[in-house]
Amino acid sequence: MVKRRPAILVLEDGRTFPGEAYGSVGETFGEAVFNTGMTGYQETLTDPSYHRQVVVQTAPHIGNTGVNGEDDESGRIWVAGYVVRDPARIGSNWRATGGLEDRLATEGVVGISGVDTRALTRHLRERGAMRVGISSVDNDPQSLLTRVRQAPQMTGADLSAEVTTAEPYVVEALGEHRFTVAALDLGIKRNVPRRLATRGVTTHVLPASSSIDQLLATGADAIFLSPGPGDPATADAPVALAREALRRQVPLFGICFGSQILGRALGFGTYKLGYGHRGINQPVLDRATGKVEVTSHNHGFAVEVPGAGGGAVVPDQVIDTDFGGVRVSHVCLNDNVVEGLRAVDVPAFTVQYHPEAAAGPHDADYLFDRFAELIEGRALDRQPSEGRTHSKGRSNA
Repeated sequence: MVKRRPAILVLEDGRTFPGEAYGSVGETFGEAVFNTGMTGYQETLTDPSYHRQVVVQTAPHIGNTGVNGEDDESGRIWVAGYVVRDPARIGSNWRATGGLEDRLATEGVVGISGVDTRALTRHLRERGAMRVGISSVDNDPQSLLTRVRQAPQMTGADLSAEVTTAEPYVVEALGEHRFTVAALDLGIKRNVPRRLATRGVTTHVLPASSSIDQLLATGADAIFLSPGPGDPATADAPVALAREALRRQVPLFGICFGSQILGRALGFGTYKLGYGHRGINQPVLDRATGKVEVTSHNHGFAVEVPGAGGGAVVPDQVIDTDFGGVRVSHVCLNDNVVEGLRAVDVPAFTVQYHPEAAAGPHDADYLFDRFAELIEGRALDRQPSEGRTHSKGRSNA
């Protein structure tokens, strides 16, 4: 058995965990977060929303199925570092094209294995997400701690420009084309346009710096605000774009970071969660149906609405905004965090979690059907028809 190089992990409060180098040898810094998913590590690693975060996997065995050329959610690994307990010595799966550790090393991702990830997760759950450093080149905890405390915080981080596409691209509808959607890429995952494509939607993915006129120049019937990393309080330009779309009554759907952007556009605030929601087993109540969904999450910030916060039950009432009434449509049953918004008077809704989740679960996949129905309803409203009653939004903007 090959002897691994020693490594250490140091949190900004000084807690230190010894381990062994995994992936690339070196040093890295970021925000320490934990993911409770039992599967889907390749999708986690390549999710742009994990940019500048060091991910701790609570599942004890990682790398069992290797890596392949099909499951990436973007063109590269985005995590700042990777923490596992027991890495697989051999990845075994009929789709595997390589091993996880080789992939991490090739892309320069510094990781650590042999860590007591249960103790580390309990520490983060009690103390909250915090900055962290991993080093396999400097085994002095105090020396590494000094550099950890000099690393940037996630609060106040504006990261969309670092993960967005450099050039626009198009994902064509599968089968008959029904609608065109312009997606503002704040850190989009590949499975979003794939799920839309199965509904007959052609998706134009545009850079985060795009204007609303550039989005609508694609012939878009609706706008999608994508997931992504960073603090939504810094994203003033996307918020202004969303407000203009609301004024123009353009159908809007936002997921995760996009949900926070749309929440801000509607006039709500955002705040940082203690340790965030990350994993594929989060229970969410859909208030429209009364059903509880098992959902995939990856967010460290949330939308703040009147009457909510501090674990209080979110009121099920219409909240008045500049763009008419808004309801909290989805709520996390673990901690009562707002997980979705639905506008009453303009064609817009959001969810904080991931209906596009790969490798699952797929309980919330129906939300893409709701988006298609929203677009279809708006298109019918715009068609002149004898005897048709046109609904008017009560925008006060």
